[in-house]
Amino acid sequence: MVKKWLTVERVFLLAAIIAVIALLFGRTFVGVADNGDFLRIMGSIGLNYYDANETYEDRFFRFAHANFAYDEFFRGFYLTSQLILVALARGIAKLFNGEAFDVRVLGAIYAILLIAASYLLIKFNKTKSVVTGIALAALILFVFFDIAYLAYFNSLYGEPASLVFLLLTLAFGLMLTKQTEPKRAVLVLFFVSALLLVCSKTQNAPVGVGFALLGLRYATLKREKAWRRLGLSLSAVTLIVSAAMYIAAPKDFKNINMYQTVFFGVLKDSPDVEGDLKELGLPGHLSVLAGTNYFQTDTAIKQNDPSLTADFYDRISHGDVLWFYLKNPGRLIHNMEYAAENGMMIRPYYLGSYEKGEGKPPGALSFQYSGWSEFKKGALPHQLWFIAVVFLVYFAAAAWEWLRSADRKRRAGVELLILLGLTGVFSFLIPIVGDGQADMGKHLFLFNAIFDMMLVTGAVWIVYGICSRIGRREPYKLR
Repeated sequence: MVKKWLTVERVFLLAAIIAVIALLFGRTFVGVADNGDFLRIMGSIGLNYYDANETYEDRFFRFAHANFAYDEFFRGFYLTSQLILVALARGIAKLFNGEAFDVRVLGAIYAILLIAASYLLIKFNKTKSVVTGIALAALILFVFFDIAYLAYFNSLYGEPASLVFLLLTLAFGLMLTKQTEPKRAVLVLFFVSALLLVCSKTQNAPVGVGFALLGLRYATLKREKAWRRLGLSLSAVTLIVSAAMYIAAPKDFKNINMYQTVFFGVLKDSPDVEGDLKELGLPGHLSVLAGTNYFQTDTAIKQNDPSLTADFYDRISHGDVLWFYLKNPGRLIHNMEYAAENGMMIRPYYLGSYEKGEGKPPGALSFQYSGWSEFKKGALPHQLWFIAVVFLVYFAAAAWEWLRSADRKRRAGVELLILLGLTGVFSFLIPIVGDGQADMGKHLFLFNAIFDMMLVTGAVWIVYGICSRIGRREPYKLR
């Protein structure tokens, strides 16, 4: 009886629950300090800072906060699927404490979604090899339950929403390809997860195009007309929502990104600032802003100066920037190298983990269960060539698996993993084209999560290959 109950996924479930409780809900609160981004969510969902008299130094960057005050809804509005989870957490928290919102309620919701996604990934992809199943479970626990990921859960950042919805999308997508008879409910959950991922941050909007195209493939997994209509309809919805998510971004938000993209991206370290401005179709007198970011207070022309509307904001688009980089690939590669140097770290090391009352130094970080994030930071090469090699090997292995399989569902599973890699490529490039070099490490969070998923997938693929040779089992199948 015990042996029958003792499955890899159940052991993982117990270990994951223990890890989450110990890291997020112990005596010492661990979160991520606010860099100013919390205001977007708080204004929409009816929250505010708990201590109205708190100094700037104590409120931002240096210390995390467990409690927030309740306030009026929609003092502003920021469109994101994260609002669904925060609203749910706010409602639950208020039932137990009407005086303050405890962000750990939100952390618990994120944790439940992470554990559920991980459980499904292990259950439907562990294969017949016990060693492979153990390797998959151990790697997921080691990588995605690292404190660098989990600390985000006790915060109002959008990054944890991107992580859990990406994992759920991958889990439901692979689950569809493993079921003897794919279920409509799972297909719907796959698209719902993809939509929540797309809507979690504006920069995630373009990745919806890939999931919409993959949905066309999933529509062929069954010959039923109702199934195909459902798949095609959900694909169309995903494509439309992706476009709408980008279009609906607030103008002020777009202006900030555009400023960062040009002045703190294209023109930063430019050998010919005036020449670049001319190529972008912008007036030469804007050269005084080269290398500045939107939040500086000492710029020659204020970021909200009315003259910039006509001279800059109304004359430039991300399409113009993309065309500039296509004509000047060396400049794009330069910024990609910068992204590689600064984007291989999961957590922002300038944001503290503890509340001020814990007595820790300002900006102190928690390093409990940080083996993966610290290894990634200190041991893996932070260079573009390394990232390129990992992607090339990953795509080559996926192509090999696709070519050697004639089964439609197995190929669809491989295609999902290929899409995962392609999404990683886009999530690496989008911050460069869309926000310059500003806060690069944080903006590459989705890339980091996908890169880690690729490494886990590759490691499990190798383990299964070795086990199948030793045990003379059937050729490896991506499961």
